[in-house]
Amino acid sequence: MGKKMKVGIIGAGRIGKVHSQSIMNHIPEVEIKAISDVYLEGAKEWAEKMGIPTATQDYKEILNDPEIDAVLICSSTDTHAQISIEAARAGKHIFCEKPVDLSVAKVEAVLEEVKKAGVKFQVGFNRRFDHNFSKVKELIDGGKVGDLHIVKITSRDPAPPPAEYVKVSGGMFLDMTIHDFDMARFLVGSEVEEVYVSAAVRVDPAIGEAGDVDTAVINLKFADGTICVIDNSRKAAYGYDQRVEVFGSKGKVEIANDTPSSAILSTEEGVFSEKPKYFFLERYMDSFVDEMKEFMDAVLNEKEVPVTGIDGLKPVLIGLAAKESVKTGAPVKL
Repeated sequence: MGKKMKVGIIGAGRIGKVHSQSIMNHIPEVEIKAISDVYLEGAKEWAEKMGIPTATQDYKEILNDPEIDAVLICSSTDTHAQISIEAARAGKHIFCEKPVDLSVAKVEAVLEEVKKAGVKFQVGFNRRFDHNFSKVKELIDGGKVGDLHIVKITSRDPAPPPAEYVKVSGGMFLDMTIHDFDMARFLVGSEVEEVYVSAAVRVDPAIGEAGDVDTAVINLKFADGTICVIDNSRKAAYGYDQRVEVFGSKGKVEIANDTPSSAILSTEEGVFSEKPKYFFLERYMDSFVDEMKEFMDAVLNEKEVPVTGIDGLKPVLIGLAAKESVKTGAPVKL
């Protein structure tokens, strides 16, 4: 085997661990040289478990290492933009978890630095790489559905986050629905022109007290005429509910939830099937592997990244418009 490309991971929390496992188990041509986290003990424990040579509290040690070609930014959202800018200036290729930032100005600043540095920059919208959603996209692009008329996206979490998280996450539209905004753009292949939201607090009063909503129906109007409806809830008692239907001039394509098995039991008491997979790591683990493979392939083989900085910016713009629509009770033009 030839010389491996070396990468560093900034952030040793849940998603940093997911990406490190993806690389070590599925991408043999890449080596993780270092991992950093503000909680050094956790980084050290994980590094020892995974055989990562270096664990540090200071991410700048990773950026200053000339052997490291690319970095994965998996730290808290409020650090993504600054670290991305520093990484670009250090000449590192960048995989940045979503959102790049909650501020449009900061996202634009990142994109400018990335452009100046000429480095790869991919945003972590992993659902594009899910086997179900990617099949829907393939059928749309193949003309099987015809001209798109209506897209319906259902996205409901199995349990709400604590209100403390909502206070710093930017709220439901920027920490949860942002994936659905990206999926809508990905499937339709056009840009959103108008956002209108009907929202409420139906799950946890503490979320409302924190200034957010936990239940919403979002209408998106696209430049090509397609209408998209997204329904969100912070709590689906039966599991992680992730479905899409695309309706067009030639027909429709829809996907059901992934379940642990497709077994259906029919008896005199009724007909029973399994509940959807409960947690996003169960549901989307393969998509995390595939997005990382695509990023590494883009770096190693001088290809375009599949999810660009603009793809990171647009859902933030839509999310901010959604928040404005809730506030005003009116449609918001983008």
